[in-house]
Amino acid sequence: MAQGVLSFPLTSFHQDGSLDPDGFRAHVAAQLATGPGALFPACGTGEFFSLDEAEYAQVVAAAVEEAGGCVPVVAGTGYGWAQAVRFARIAQDVGADALLVLPHYLVAAPQDGLVAQLEHIAARTRLPIVAYQRGQVAYGVEAFRRITAIPGVIGLKDGHSDLDRLQRLTLSAPGDFLFFNGAATAEIQARAYAAVGVPAYSSAVHAFAPEIANAFFTALRDGDDGTVDTLLRDFYVPLVALRDRVPGYAVSLVKAAARLRGRPVGPVRAPLTDPSAADLADLRTLLATGLDLVGAAL
Repeated sequence: MAQGVLSFPLTSFHQDGSLDPDGFRAHVAAQLATGPGALFPACGTGEFFSLDEAEYAQVVAAAVEEAGGCVPVVAGTGYGWAQAVRFARIAQDVGADALLVLPHYLVAAPQDGLVAQLEHIAARTRLPIVAYQRGQVAYGVEAFRRITAIPGVIGLKDGHSDLDRLQRLTLSAPGDFLFFNGAATAEIQARAYAAVGVPAYSSAVHAFAPEIANAFFTALRDGDDGTVDTLLRDFYVPLVALRDRVPGYAVSLVKAAARLRGRPVGPVRAPLTDPSAADLADLRTLLATGLDLVGAAL
């Protein structure tokens, strides 16, 4: 999965908020055509938190069918462990390859509880598990050693960007354990993560501008610092500034950008809101700039 950008597809909705399976399939097919390292349906960018179980089954099944075994399909799951297991079993039944366990809902928990959450899920599914530390989930070294010993737990996605702590985790991990950069707009910190042994990263930009995401990935892989710096300065840093204007734009801005590219992803579901007209105009300008940098058009 470090051989290409990790794709986190958007979940398509109709204007009335109902699921749009055909739009989702078209979006996933377009994502797959650009050669991602893996497909992560129904995760944070895919509005997992807004899907009921029947919708989740449709989304993950469609992703599995579209991927056709060409890349791993890692489905999101989450909430408390009992509900997470329900989603995990659905993903298992429709053919997903692995699970990404999203941070649990609302409450802070001690380290023993964070470990127990994964133990309960892992004991009830045969799918490999990638844990996701972000928000209220953060593993200390001792708890991390315990989760690496849980049968079926194969990796960790990090969204905290505490590189001191992350380095301690990578040094204490088994040699075959997987690590992923899951920072918001991961490209901003991709060089720093790679320096502590975590080169693989997820890309929200890939959901709407795979040309930009792949150009950045290639430049980073090849040590083309000039191109990396140009893309960071002229596209990614302004994108983060725009994303930070309104809570929830980490998803709704991505969806709006995909619509600007003609992708059939539809609106976000509440409690998220679609971008304002002014923010949408700024997004269009920035997107055109980024695409121009890599020789593509809006």
